[in-house]
Amino acid sequence: MRHPIRIMVPALAALAAAGLLTGCLGTEAKPDRTADGTADSAAGTPAAKATSPASASPKATLGGPGTACALPVSFELAADWKPNVIKNAEDPEFAALTRQGPVLSVCEIDAKPAGHLGYLRVWTGRPGDARATLEGFVKAEKNTSKVSYKETKAGALPATEVTYTVYNEIMEESKEERAFAVSTPKGTVVVHLGGLDSEEHREMLPAYELARSSLKTL
Repeated sequence: MRHPIRIMVPALAALAAAGLLTGCLGTEAKPDRTADGTADSAAGTPAAKATSPASASPKATLGGPGTACALPVSFELAADWKPNVIKNAEDPEFAALTRQGPVLSVCEIDAKPAGHLGYLRVWTGRPGDARATLEGFVKAEKNTSKVSYKETKAGALPATEVTYTVYNEIMEESKEERAFAVSTPKGTVVVHLGGLDSEEHREMLPAYELARSSLKTL
């Protein structure tokens, strides 16, 4: 993994902006909308077209009884990724950070112990259609572009996945992001992977793919 000098100060600024609710709730800062977020089903992000990354080795399972976050689903965590429950998620004071469209942020898995700058975040909402929930999640994000949806699987469950880019004010460039959504009897679940920049995002893809491939309902 690389961390050139050009990103060290922005990285520190990004991390300083984090840690509002769990001690590490780091939503990346973004300016006012510069893209219309129109879905582009014909083209995904560069990462979506790249070859699959190496698989991550599982370390633990998240979501079940006795784990850091109680969720409607469970999935395997990559080694050294640290999960934290989102505290005060339903507090209106923190709504700008914990609410995105139809879902609420309930858990985040910090990649810093594994040597990356980013998070895998879990959002939950009311029972409903997974694609509609995911579309509402992306529509509520600012500065999105190159939005592409596809139907896929998360474990054995039908799922919808989205890849898109978001303009990052700190880095002054667009960065890749992705998420998948599933519908369960206990509610819809969105699992999202961001990252400080596109390179960090791509390096963390094995952890995201591990979560998606190992997902089960509880």
